[in-house]
Amino acid sequence: MIGKLTGIVDSIADDTVILDVNGVGYLVQCPASTLSRLSVGAPASLLIEMKVSDDAIKLYGFGSAEEREWFRLLQTVQNVGGKVALAVLSTLSPRDLQRALALGDKAMIGRAPGVGPKLALRIATELKDKAPSMMLGADDGGAIAITRAPRGPESEAVSALVHLGYSDVRATEAVARAVQALGEETETGALIREALKGMAR
Repeated sequence: MIGKLTGIVDSIADDTVILDVNGVGYLVQCPASTLSRLSVGAPASLLIEMKVSDDAIKLYGFGSAEEREWFRLLQTVQNVGGKVALAVLSTLSPRDLQRALALGDKAMIGRAPGVGPKLALRIATELKDKAPSMMLGADDGGAIAITRAPRGPESEAVSALVHLGYSDVRATEAVARAVQALGEETETGALIREALKGMAR
């Protein structure tokens, strides 16, 4: 199994990149967020999810472990394969997806190509309980940049609320609503206060 590829970007197409690794060109399908950070002729390191079927071997590449985990998690939903999971991750960032799941926002999930209302509802319903653990374990570090950034204010706010005794699901939903109300650049303390106010209403 291939878990990671490091090489030089040979070419980039709609949703694929050819990564030259010591003279061998690997065709890797990637979400738009990963492709946007690549440039032809530049070195790149991608985390790989390999899918083997009767008629093909497909490689999916990601710039962060978080994206790869979401890709795997999305495919636990019935009728969601690699193509649909990639479309969702190309449309929504992991943060947006966490928020959409926490709020049960099927319309937001349904913006992804190939995801109709029924499938969007199924994704929102089946993965709602998984959003908290993904948010609490979220890490903005990426394989492309190699550096590991600290967890963001949203993760810290959810963690703080969980420590106060709220359930993972309730805390995640409250913080998602706080971000909706206050904006994405809001600091942890303000998110916690807004989330607590929201839960008290």
